[in-house]
Amino acid sequence: MDDKLLKKMFNMPDWPKIDFSLSEVSLEAQELAGKLSISGVQPKLSVKLDRKKNMLVSVARGGAYILKPQTLAYSNLPENEQCCMDIAEAVGIFVPEHCILPLKDNSLAYIVKRYDRNKGQKYHQEDFQQALEKDDKYVGSVEEICRKLNAVSAVPGLDVQLLYEVVVLNFLMGNGDAHFKNYSLITYDDVERRLAPAYDIVCSKLVIPKGMDSALTINGKQNNLKRKDFDALADYCKVPEKIRYEKFENKFDMMKKYIESSNIDDEKQERFIEIIKERLSRLELPE
Repeated sequence: MDDKLLKKMFNMPDWPKIDFSLSEVSLEAQELAGKLSISGVQPKLSVKLDRKKNMLVSVARGGAYILKPQTLAYSNLPENEQCCMDIAEAVGIFVPEHCILPLKDNSLAYIVKRYDRNKGQKYHQEDFQQALEKDDKYVGSVEEICRKLNAVSAVPGLDVQLLYEVVVLNFLMGNGDAHFKNYSLITYDDVERRLAPAYDIVCSKLVIPKGMDSALTINGKQNNLKRKDFDALADYCKVPEKIRYEKFENKFDMMKKYIESSNIDDEKQERFIEIIKERLSRLELPE
């Protein structure tokens, strides 16, 4: 694995070990039940690095990382998220440091560094279900996020553009599960409110083939989204035409290489590549 990534993630000479197995993750989570603030359906653990042992250990609070193991319902989710986040980073979208590490039983888990922590300081984060006071994280539109971001961001023009790019990326990656809790605001130094880095990007189409194109409506639609729908969103967000898709043009070969070098099963790799190819076609973007 990449030495630069090792330094950024853990600042240690060797990759840390994890001394529990997949079957023990649920037990770890139960022991910490009621103490964790990380929400979501997929099992997650808050972990920190024990530097003396060079080992990741689960903690109730103060964890610098989030660990997501394999799930019984959907195979390859950690590998899926790792690949999608690698592609996001490669096209120039701001994402937290992340990696894949084996548990004690050699099953792979996705590890992401918490971006709302910095040298003991905790930044306030609020997802858009909270910010928009929504009862249901799946009911509403991307345009509502855009409106709120425009109203509260310290740099609204830039943040709305960054939001738009993440929405396009989610579509290209086949992520139809990006709901209000998958976009957040973060407040730095108690004053500067910004769009948080992109997170929880997975190709949901690989595990839920009949799922919608988008969890939230875009131009009034959730399915059969095309270039005109994203152009309408970009018009609404006031994203200049010349930069709407520049991060994603002529990137198919690069994305394909990331998928083929990932730990995703071969059959799923082929499907993932086809999903991206079809989505690029719908956006009328050069491969």
